[in-house]
Amino acid sequence: MHTSRPIELHGQPIAGGKFPLVCTPLVGRTLDQLMTELATVLPKQPDVLEWRVDFFEAIGNTPAVITAAQAIKQAAGNIPLLFTRRSTVEGGEKIVINEAQVIAMYTAVCESKSIDLIDYEMANDSTNIAQVCAVAKANDVKLVLSYHNFSSTPNLETLATKFLTAEQLGADVAKVAVMSRDPDDVVTLLTATREASKKRRIPLISMSMGPHGALTRLFGWAFGSSLTFAVGAASSAPGQVPIEDLNTVLAIVQKSMGDK
Repeated sequence: MHTSRPIELHGQPIAGGKFPLVCTPLVGRTLDQLMTELATVLPKQPDVLEWRVDFFEAIGNTPAVITAAQAIKQAAGNIPLLFTRRSTVEGGEKIVINEAQVIAMYTAVCESKSIDLIDYEMANDSTNIAQVCAVAKANDVKLVLSYHNFSSTPNLETLATKFLTAEQLGADVAKVAVMSRDPDDVVTLLTATREASKKRRIPLISMSMGPHGALTRLFGWAFGSSLTFAVGAASSAPGQVPIEDLNTVLAIVQKSMGDK
């Protein structure tokens, strides 16, 4: 039923092409907290881990960031690691470094070979986007270009443009996350995802945030979203559901739909 492409690493789909992939966030503020989170999350067998480095107290110390990324990667084994600095404009934590320093950190982390995917927002300066795109490609790291709106759900045309823009800017994956105020907003997001999945040549990730948005985290894959986020130890955005609940719903719905 889904039309979106699987997210690939090194020419192979993650988790053997499982659809959707389930990603759990890591939001520890210290390396010890991250390792404690991992001890809780890993037994739940997520398909992808996302390290939200904007929560990390030592974000201004790039060697410490690389050390932590390497520690996460070693503990995670074959589970891919998505590296994300979410900006305050799009719902992230306040950090002590400026955008030029963020780009330098992104470059160093990609070159360290300790991550598999990296997230950067489309709202950033086009020169910075091009730089992140180039360093990701040079180091065989997949680039997720993302758009987040924590106040509302834009109309269908705007959402379609976001998916298209990500593709045009060189993303390997396009991500759109918006805030739903009512069920109509959820329908808008799912419709935009479905239409984009028919037109875009890259994998898509989409979700609505907030209580109504939980529906998209459970069922968005049926409309073309290749990955969904779930709580393993701690949430990183409104509306995320526990990974155990998500897996239960996925198993029931996919069995009913006849998906393999």
